[in-house]
Amino acid sequence: MTTFDFFQVVLYLAVLLVLIKPVGSYMALAFSETPNRVTRFGGGVERLLYRIAGVHADEQMGWRRYAIAMLTFNIVGMLAVYVLQRTQQWLPLNPQHFGAVTPDSAINTAISFITNTNWQGYGGESTMSYLTQMLGLAVQNFLSAATGIAVLLAVVRGFTRRSANSVGNFWVDMTRSTLYVLMPFSLLMALLLVSQGVVQNFSAYVDVPVAQVTRMTETVKDAAGNPLKDAAGRDVTHESKVTTQTLPMGPAASQIAIKQLGTNGGGFFNANSAHPFENPTPFSNFLEMLAIFLIPGGLCYTFGSMVGDRRQGWAILATMLLIFIPLAYGAIAAEQAGNPALHGLAVDQHASALQAGGNMEGKETRFGIAASGLFATITTAASCGAVNSMHDSMTPLGGLVPMWLIQLGEVVFGGVGSGLYGMLAFAVVAVFIAGLMVGRTPEYLGKKIEAHEMKMASLAVLVPCALVVICTAIAAMTPAGAAGVSNPGAHGFSQMLYAVSSASNNNGSAFGGLSANTPFWNVLLSVCMYLSRFLLAIAMLAMAGSLAAKRHVPPSAGTLPTHTPLFVTLLACVVIVVGALTFLPALALGPVAEFLMSAH
Repeated sequence: MTTFDFFQVVLYLAVLLVLIKPVGSYMALAFSETPNRVTRFGGGVERLLYRIAGVHADEQMGWRRYAIAMLTFNIVGMLAVYVLQRTQQWLPLNPQHFGAVTPDSAINTAISFITNTNWQGYGGESTMSYLTQMLGLAVQNFLSAATGIAVLLAVVRGFTRRSANSVGNFWVDMTRSTLYVLMPFSLLMALLLVSQGVVQNFSAYVDVPVAQVTRMTETVKDAAGNPLKDAAGRDVTHESKVTTQTLPMGPAASQIAIKQLGTNGGGFFNANSAHPFENPTPFSNFLEMLAIFLIPGGLCYTFGSMVGDRRQGWAILATMLLIFIPLAYGAIAAEQAGNPALHGLAVDQHASALQAGGNMEGKETRFGIAASGLFATITTAASCGAVNSMHDSMTPLGGLVPMWLIQLGEVVFGGVGSGLYGMLAFAVVAVFIAGLMVGRTPEYLGKKIEAHEMKMASLAVLVPCALVVICTAIAAMTPAGAAGVSNPGAHGFSQMLYAVSSASNNNGSAFGGLSANTPFWNVLLSVCMYLSRFLLAIAMLAMAGSLAAKRHVPPSAGTLPTHTPLFVTLLACVVIVVGALTFLPALALGPVAEFLMSAH
């Protein structure tokens, strides 16, 4: 790894850490139950929204009612996105006259966007109208992120409230998350992206002359779409000149801003953040990487403020960084080392017989290896799923890192809200293990962790693991699943494992070599996305309700401090051990086997 590569990572982390405290402090004010300068500034708009929606802002909800409101709201959103896709050919803002999206793809996309996964089995610029992108997908980018924050706020209240039967008001939490956090941050981010060249318009697509005329050979097809054959049974082909290129337009910047800030990841264009109209410059790339971790990182500080001990938030953040930093450098180093299959083949005249430029396949030259490797680890440590390079083209060990980060449960920063409440589930498991070691009832933030809390935390930790291993096995054993693989063998297994891991942990990124827009994959991944998102959220809400009803227990000599380096290390080990024990056999069949084969 070069000094410049090292500096890029250090610079990114330095800027992030500088911003975490002010962002976290602002969000703590926005979510506070007492009036303050933030809520007073937007209080008129907030009250107007409640009046229009018929919401009683002072009404508290138990965890069951909170969960029902969350599920109902998201199901309605899913149906709205589905109907938009199926009827877009009759709706306005469709300058390219795109037809209806197929039913299986439409339901997959609808579930994908309400669950904050944003898995895309389609090409945005060749499938979705501007109205569908804005009214359907972009709106859900806000609402799915706000849902994650709302569940987190309910979980935090479970720790802070004493002998209570409520965890807050879902509609208030959703409104404040959207109005005070996601919308203003996205507006600022969109303006910064436009300044870098990200497109934002309603123009029809533009045909421009190419710099160099080329020739393209196409297969001639009949009216039914079948290839025509000549007398010898060969496909009839037609050669034509390519003199123009079609440039897609559209309101991209507004969607890219919330795509990154809300850890959504769904690109306006098919190439996502590798597309020059979506991520044109190294500075826009830095902004997009910063946006992914900004709110999840800031929520750690918000968490500490809300529980009355900021050290708790810093401890959670330290745990995330302790896992993230070595993996980020590992991915970059693997890509800088190049493809092991090419070592010693004298493909260039480098003294070490390695690829002098590293593995640049699937990467944009305007970003390079370090920025591409860092982006890949950031987007998979968070549940963002945006990509600025092709993960399918990464080296075996380079591709293993983002895959394993997803499989750890999307808790290393993770999704907006969902990453932190996932890490809190691991924290409950960690204090339970520590309690077993010393023979005491475990406690976390002044609440005793008993059987019910452990069951809910275990459910939150193990549901994504079970979905990954079971659904990958189904895909590998089913002809319809294996048919989408572009590279048979170990790499093809990695493509399937990555896709199911991405869906089951609500990430949304893909290796890129899997043809997943088929009825089999659309249905399988839809099930994974829906169950993972909402089973986890319900389990955490159930735990929050149980904790809120408990009394506060003052710390004693046997209480494990949960803000110390010892606890940070214990928590990181629990996250890593769960991921290692669950997925090591599967990883051995995929990226590890591919590395061993390519290295020899």
